[in-house]
Amino acid sequence: MDGWIATWSRIAEIANENTFLLNDVDFWGHPDPDMLEIGNGNLTMAENRAHFALWAAMKSPLIIGTADTVVGSPATPYKWGYNPDWTFDPLHPAEYWAGNSSSVGDTVGGTLVLMLNSEDQTSVRRTTWREIPLLEVQHEEVAFEVVDIWTGENLGCVKNGYSVELEAHDVAGLVVMQRC
Repeated sequence: MDGWIATWSRIAEIANENTFLLNDVDFWGHPDPDMLEIGNGNLTMAENRAHFALWAAMKSPLIIGTADTVVGSPATPYKWGYNPDWTFDPLHPAEYWAGNSSSVGDTVGGTLVLMLNSEDQTSVRRTTWREIPLLEVQHEEVAFEVVDIWTGENLGCVKNGYSVELEAHDVAGLVVMQRC
């Protein structure tokens, strides 16, 4: 494989570096985190899924350097969003992302929310709706229709926020839709 070696530490480093470029992402400009290395190296399924989701979310040109038979079906691209944390810390990288999402499949557009477990162990990630600027929540007691991006499952009317247990280096993805 030419280029960089597909390791989790390098993927996390590139994703963290790209958080500082998000204000420059538009139709004419995209960050270039390099080629997707899904299925290459010794990445776990969770790491491959997180790698794909983060590259798609960064609105990166999705050039996959892997044979089609290796990639598999769990990859559905969604858009990148907004991260207000401007502090670079390689030991504690940004783990929460949100941005506008267009319609994909049966899911009507809404706000994409990604929650990354950058730790080397299973851990819980929780987001609260009022911490996501695009949702414009004025008070704590609010509920939204939510869809899991990996399964397409409608999680129903979810009040105040969402919590999920994630394997090491995995990412949860939600589309938060209308209030309910």
